[in-house]
Amino acid sequence: MAQVTLRKIVKKYDEVLAVRGIDLDIVDKEFIVLVGPSGCGKSTTLRMIAGLEEISGGDIAIGGHVVNDVPPKDRDIAMVFQNYALYPHMNVYENMSFGLKLKPKAEIDKRVKQAAQILDITELLDRKPKQLSGGQRQRVAMGRAIVRDPKVFLFDEPLSNLDAKLRVQMRTEIKKVHQKVRTTTVYVTHDQVEAMTLADRVVVMNAGLIEQVGTPNDLYHAPTTKFVAGFIGSPAMNFIPCQLEQAAGALRVRLSDKLSFPVPAERTARYTGHAGKANLVLGLRPEHIAETRPHAEANQHDFDMTIDVVEPMGMETLIYFTVGGVEICGRVNPNAGATALQSMKLRADLSNMHLIDDGTGKVL
Repeated sequence: MAQVTLRKIVKKYDEVLAVRGIDLDIVDKEFIVLVGPSGCGKSTTLRMIAGLEEISGGDIAIGGHVVNDVPPKDRDIAMVFQNYALYPHMNVYENMSFGLKLKPKAEIDKRVKQAAQILDITELLDRKPKQLSGGQRQRVAMGRAIVRDPKVFLFDEPLSNLDAKLRVQMRTEIKKVHQKVRTTTVYVTHDQVEAMTLADRVVVMNAGLIEQVGTPNDLYHAPTTKFVAGFIGSPAMNFIPCQLEQAAGALRVRLSDKLSFPVPAERTARYTGHAGKANLVLGLRPEHIAETRPHAEANQHDFDMTIDVVEPMGMETLIYFTVGGVEICGRVNPNAGATALQSMKLRADLSNMHLIDDGTGKVL
């Protein structure tokens, strides 16, 4: 078993707390991604698991054994770095086999060729790194980790040096490799799309703390904090200051003097106790603001709005308009006829609304 357990992990640089007492359980064979903005502590956490950073407090266990004082070479982990770290004077075969020098030659040959087959780089084994593309070099770096057959794979932003198209291709390759080589994997990235597409579970970090842990679907549809709601998803969730009003037995969310909507029946019981509270924010994703379909029946969530900016994206069009001084983004059909500086009839899908206490940052 290759589960990884973090208990009350702290990392302190002089007086600066980079990681603030986090707890995390990574199960055997799981692909978990640490994601968050720069400086949130995700890479520091990964390096502490690897043994490349000394922990300031807490315990790290791999396979049930505490490894706080175990040197990196004895932790049975393999790390794939951002910069590939290939030896330029060695060919691909030699780079991949470098960490296996103490193994029998037949065993080395078997492992290298198996890894090369998994990564589809068999024909590259005789080439030097300078003869490879960025994507091919990254595959070699992954192959060097795979041949070691470690308990845990660690990836430190391995795709950040690749162009956008190649990053998409390599995401697919990494996912395929994990399906073939079911090894516990901890992956760090600042790219939330990378996190969502690769992970079994995502760990969202912020300011040295874990904000939320969950499946990509959970984080997208059921964020527990404003930070997670705004960080996960592209374009980001809209946040609109609002008032929750209770009148004549009905609950309404008011966004401005001229714009308010009834709260859907399935959300009423959840939000009734928050009517009249200060610092409330309505969270609504762009795809939940769309054009009103032609000939559609009138709906209490329909409204007219003057469009400020239109961004055609091919399969969809992003529109921007302003409510109460706040810029809002919606997603409409490219054939909906959205035009800048023209009024458009829109519909808000409040069955997917999130009500947020802006004082605490918690989703209610």
